[in-house]
Amino acid sequence: MLTDLIRDLVTANRILAHQGVVDAYGHVSVRHPDNPEWYLLSRSRNPELVEPADIKVYRLDGTPVEDDGHQPYLERFIHGAIYEARPDIRAVIHSHAGSVLPFTVCDAPLVPVIHTASDMGHRVPLWDIHAKFGDTNLLVTCMEHGRDMACCMGQNKSVLMRGHGFTTTGRSLVEAVKAAIYLPENARVLMQAMQMGKVIPLTQGEVEIRSRVDPDSPQMQRAWEYWSRRAGMATGG
Repeated sequence: MLTDLIRDLVTANRILAHQGVVDAYGHVSVRHPDNPEWYLLSRSRNPELVEPADIKVYRLDGTPVEDDGHQPYLERFIHGAIYEARPDIRAVIHSHAGSVLPFTVCDAPLVPVIHTASDMGHRVPLWDIHAKFGDTNLLVTCMEHGRDMACCMGQNKSVLMRGHGFTTTGRSLVEAVKAAIYLPENARVLMQAMQMGKVIPLTQGEVEIRSRVDPDSPQMQRAWEYWSRRAGMATGG
């Protein structure tokens, strides 16, 4: 099972790169299947180039279970802090997608307006690192930063980060990837709609109904197969 999950995590990196959700930066992790206090994340590498050997195991505090001298992502604390705060979450994705950035620096809320983006949740709070930590490089470089961000996210599925990007989650790796792909698409549609007139977002009830979809259902696997093949990966990885 661990080998399969590592394969899927590599595929997730390739999918997110191919879809333009991440570029040279950004990262995706998944909770360890045998130990909920650990998670799997690539070493610091361009997501488009991640291979199985790049996947490392980290404790929730960001320390490697086996320190082989590899360079970890500086912002791995995003992942550990969310897993620590939310036992229900199985996967975490951090992105700097350009279409989302305007919503991190203004008071216009990022709300779901297209049904495929319902995995982002009905509300996406905005976390401002400056509010507690003052002037920083805006990166989440310690557990204190990560925990404050996770606290802002609360029981929501996603969180915006001022002048930085967004982090989204899922009950499975496939669900998190779907949320990360459609959240930027939702942002693009929302910005266009705001220029045209009154915006009609999805209702909380509509989002809740769509959230009942089994993250391992055939319709989710169909999307995974589609994205995998387009990213040049075999079905399922």
